Amino acid sequence: MADRFNGFSPLAPVFFEQLAVNNNKTWFEAHRDEYQELLLEPLKLLVSELADTMQALDPALITLPAVDKTISRIYRDTRFSRNKSPYKTCLWITFKRYSPDWKTAPCFFFEITADSYRYGMGFYSASRQTMDNLRRLIEAQPERFRQTVTWLAQQDAFVLEGECYKRPLNPALPDDLQTWHCRKNVCLICNREVDGRLFTQDIRDDLAAGFRQLQPLYDLFWQMV
Repeated sequence: MADRFNGFSPLAPVFFEQLAVNNNKTWFEAHRDEYQELLLEPLKLLVSELADTMQALDPALITLPAVDKTISRIYRDTRFSRNKSPYKTCLWITFKRYSPDWKTAPCFFFEITADSYRYGMGFYSASRQTMDNLRRLIEAQPERFRQTVTWLAQQDAFVLEGECYKRPLNPALPDDLQTWHCRKNVCLICNREVDGRLFTQDIRDDLAAGFRQLQPLYDLFWQMV
């Protein structure tokens, strides 16, 4: 294992491609060392080197570089899925607080696949109450909310995502607030195709800078939970 995170190997996306074609236990066990070298160990190093940044953003965030703490399992839960492929063809890290139901709490994340990667902050599945609280804030304090999100219009990395209601819940709101108010779920994501930054320390620096940029919204989201 290396002492420092130096980016992912160009072979890491290739591993996902090969796994997609050979998604079975026999192939995976024969290539387990590659999984650990190309993906698991770099992800552990990446988590470790982001730990100070994340703790500065929120001291309650879990930053232990381990599977099921910050790093996803590669094994799929097939019990309730029609897709019975035993292995995931993507991996991710999440920085979240301990919570009995982490899916409804805001978190920071990074995900890598065969042909893309993405990172950002938001909810896996925000509760209806959380989104109602956000809507009430938008309606009651529109200028405060605008001040929190105004930087988004001045950058081109992060985009607002999350399923929307088909009809406005409050048609009187202006368009800039409507795009937030109508959400069933909300997250800010930077989507990228695999590029050279993924294979150097640049990706670590991009994550650190991006997560710092998202902190004001992260803090606001926690106030809504």
